[in-house]
Amino acid sequence: MKKLLINKKTAVLAAAVFFLISSLAGCARNRTISKTALKLDTVVTITIYGSSDPAPIDSAFDEIDRLAALLDVNDKGSDLYRLAENAGKWVEVADETAEVLALAQRYYELSGGYFDITAAPLVELWNVNNGGYFPTDEEIKAALAIVDGAALLLDGNMACLEREGMKADLGGIAKGYIADKVKTHLISLGIDSAVIDLGGNVLLIGGKPDGSAFNIGIKDPLSESGELLKTVRSSGESLVTSGIYERYFEHEGKRYHHILDPFTGAPSESDVAGVTIISTDSVHGDALSTSCLLLGREAGMELVESIDGAEALFVTRDGNLYMTSGMAERIK
Repeated sequence: MKKLLINKKTAVLAAAVFFLISSLAGCARNRTISKTALKLDTVVTITIYGSSDPAPIDSAFDEIDRLAALLDVNDKGSDLYRLAENAGKWVEVADETAEVLALAQRYYELSGGYFDITAAPLVELWNVNNGGYFPTDEEIKAALAIVDGAALLLDGNMACLEREGMKADLGGIAKGYIADKVKTHLISLGIDSAVIDLGGNVLLIGGKPDGSAFNIGIKDPLSESGELLKTVRSSGESLVTSGIYERYFEHEGKRYHHILDPFTGAPSESDVAGVTIISTDSVHGDALSTSCLLLGREAGMELVESIDGAEALFVTRDGNLYMTSGMAERIK
């Protein structure tokens, strides 16, 4: 995949993508059902075209709840909660949990250790999602002592965090995994045109009812009017965007974002401000987007190029856009 550079001095990629419904045929709107709810610590919207039956969309939200109950480390009784509570011991987990843990382990290896779900102690320490906390060097050092992706052991449906105090957080991959499961569920119910939006993870079933591709807008976060950075055409694929401007707090005039480097214990200082991944499966887009932010543009581009069916758009901190050739072909 050829790398393409577009100079853009002021554009920064938003940590969100959104579905553009304005171009749908009017007749399709007459048979459309949509539901929005707060799930997975974000706003989730599922839209089904060509049907007005509420049963499939309700069951899709039930599936989100079922999987969240397994994978949310903060949900008492979940597989991830039990895994942390029993660090140092083997714990039996559900098939889905074992599957997503194995995928996380794969991206730990592919990213050279940058994608590390055992960085949960750092996530809790910086507490970016709840106002933020600026830790001391000693606190960071203590947290880093129990961050080690290689110490997550898997054997079928058995999982173990080797050292006491360790905790695994699937925040960098769970939404993509859940989106894929919801897509499979809806397809099994006969749905052939839908948009699954899990707040930054957009997964498509087919295309528009008229057979054309959906349009997915990538927003410019520096535009107060909500100006689009780019628009991408896609059918049946996943688009996942991550960015350092998605969640952050300020301390003594400096911003500290939520993408934490498991080697330094601090927010990533790579040259990437944001990245959008197109892939067949959302779980890969989720893991790749986080990995690329941490790795930086050059290493991140190499990683994307090694994954079949994946394309990427990077925005660096100096305002330049870089795309794989396959992504460039999708841009409107």
